[in-house]
Amino acid sequence: MVKVLVTGGAGMLGRACLATMRERHAVVGVDLPDGDLTLPGVAASLMSRHRPDWVVHTAAFTDVDGAETQAERAFAVNATATAHLARACAEAGAGLSYLSTDYVFPGDNPEGYGEESPRAPINHYGQTKARGEEAVEAAGGRWQIVRTSWLFGPGSKNFVLSIQKALAARSQVRVVADQTGCPTYAPDLAAVLLFLLENGTPGIYHATNRGSCTWFGFAREIARQTGHDPRRVMACATADWPTSARRPACSILLSRRLEDVDCPQRPPWEQALAAYLAWLERHQPLRAGEE
Repeated sequence: MVKVLVTGGAGMLGRACLATMRERHAVVGVDLPDGDLTLPGVAASLMSRHRPDWVVHTAAFTDVDGAETQAERAFAVNATATAHLARACAEAGAGLSYLSTDYVFPGDNPEGYGEESPRAPINHYGQTKARGEEAVEAAGGRWQIVRTSWLFGPGSKNFVLSIQKALAARSQVRVVADQTGCPTYAPDLAAVLLFLLENGTPGIYHATNRGSCTWFGFAREIARQTGHDPRRVMACATADWPTSARRPACSILLSRRLEDVDCPQRPPWEQALAAYLAWLERHQPLRAGEE
């Protein structure tokens, strides 16, 4: 049994990790009320208090557009806090899994990006996560950088819920069709993180559900699986849907290193979506007030 500390324990992925890892290990979740990791000394204090063998660092500033206007806060949470935690883990001899993102890549390669592809983010959020990756690498110790993308699952906000609400409110829903990525179900990602911490092999990994699609294709599949006519979802271009932050046109994460360490294959994203929709049906009474 491994003593695991999960940062961002109140978030979507943090809660999925707690639920998955508690079946096999002694797991504690912490979040902002337990200590602000951007402040010097807090990471070391948490390590001293909990004495984990491994830390799964899911805490992050994830508002991509908000990072453009809250640049200092985004950098503090995603880069500075990660540097503090990485050093504290190295000094304590604890392993560290750092959750990163497809947004560290520019999105100009239609084939996607492997674990060894150079970082070249095109927005501030991606820059802060890339600096977090660099801080983990520089700290030494036993580290894993796990990049993922297009995360959905139990929680108050995600793309699946947004499309469901839009379909309920409007006759047609417009969704961008020129951005491609890999939808990822939080519980499936948590299972990969559990495998990796038990395996212990350091390095950079890409962890998503199998397959890729556009946001438009994702939305049409949501419509189909929830009994709506997929033709109600209409395609539009990124230029028709302006946002504060630039988005990568292609953020497919190609996975080789998970296969190298014999990680079980992840389900296709369509199957993962069906699992999440089934979860929503079982927990329907909780959705009105959010969890």
